[in-house]
Amino acid sequence: MMKKTLLYVGLLLMVFSSCNKKDDNRIFEESSDARLNKALAGYQAQLSGATNGWKAVVFPVTGGAFSFYFKFNDQNRVTMYSDFDSTTAGTPRESSYRLKALQQPSLVFDTYSYLHLLADPNPNVNGGDVGSGLQSDFEFFFDSTSTDTIKLKGRFYGSRAILVRATAQEAAAYNSGALKTVILEVGNLKKILNYFKRLTLGAAQYDVSINPNSHTVTFTWVNSSGVVSTFTSPYYYTATGITLVIPFNDGTQVITQLTNISWDAVNSKLNVTANGTTGSISGINAPLAIDKGAPQRWRNQAAATGDYWISYDGFHVNGVDDAFNINSLKGGPGNTWSFYYLIYWPDYATAYDIMSPVMLNPTQDTINLFYATAIKKPVTFTADGRAIFTQLGNLGTNPTTGPWVPTKAQLYNATGYYFVQTSGSSYDMVSAADSKIWITWEL
Repeated sequence: MMKKTLLYVGLLLMVFSSCNKKDDNRIFEESSDARLNKALAGYQAQLSGATNGWKAVVFPVTGGAFSFYFKFNDQNRVTMYSDFDSTTAGTPRESSYRLKALQQPSLVFDTYSYLHLLADPNPNVNGGDVGSGLQSDFEFFFDSTSTDTIKLKGRFYGSRAILVRATAQEAAAYNSGALKTVILEVGNLKKILNYFKRLTLGAAQYDVSINPNSHTVTFTWVNSSGVVSTFTSPYYYTATGITLVIPFNDGTQVITQLTNISWDAVNSKLNVTANGTTGSISGINAPLAIDKGAPQRWRNQAAATGDYWISYDGFHVNGVDDAFNINSLKGGPGNTWSFYYLIYWPDYATAYDIMSPVMLNPTQDTINLFYATAIKKPVTFTADGRAIFTQLGNLGTNPTTGPWVPTKAQLYNATGYYFVQTSGSSYDMVSAADSKIWITWEL
């Protein structure tokens, strides 16, 4: 019986082996290398066969979106434009690329190009993190493809990229510098010196904040019921304007693009069009919605831990960073100590807070306070959302000339300040009398 059973098992194994062998012959008529080479050749033909090139959007892991125009040839060369800045938008750059088998068929940009600017580990290049930049890739595997669209995913960070076949008109626009023109027009926003900026479209009004470094735009508005809402979307530039990655919807209209962008130098405003309605972005002195609790949150956040707020450049005034030149301050014995940063220290003493320049001894790498202005407690927090500071006195010998004098005087402006929370550990303190004046505080 045992021999018979083994015989049956042997026969079954032969049958299954025969079936598997037959299936292998039917399914894998080509070797894996041959199939891979065929796939790579297909991607090569698709990329280089696009007569008018490809529009592309790259999404770094850290956020934002950046647009590109790629023109691939069949000699492993690619010419590109990018909305990284006005130079990359107007000057074509050629580099090399490869299609390679890296576990999956992959598109590799293998020499430094505009695409690499997003990944550059030097934060001075892209404002990203040291060592990783904006966490954007330059080696991608093919996620999915159709005739006119290619979706890629980064092999290291997992950043996404979408390529869409361009039309002849779009290719001509990129090659004629249209992308650069749009970026330069939007760049005129820096000529609006007010901290707060308002987009007006017909009867609709929104406060907007456009961050050209992170490629994000934030809308703040108040609906008919008085409810305040905020919305942020990544954006990228095109040859015709700005496109929002996530459409903005306030319940009455949906905005996907701002087009027909032009600077009105006479009236200091940026003209735009959205949904067929012409509008503009202009400077304002006070926001539509004031965060009334922000001044107290700002002070209490540092006071709760015995910490203090830091500003590296003091007050920004009329478009000028460090307008009072506080970084030039000297102090200490023989004025050999140099300015390190400005602090606001809540609850420095029972009766007062202080603001003071912190000085650095460059030879011993130590810091110290040599003088300060004492701010009377309690700080006045108004019902309409302002903080007003009142001087109680001075600590130490305060200079009577130089950068400290206007810095101290500005703090005590009688109208006070609005506060805008920009992160979990940073606030902008904006003059309620003139929103062209503000200071950034960080923990």
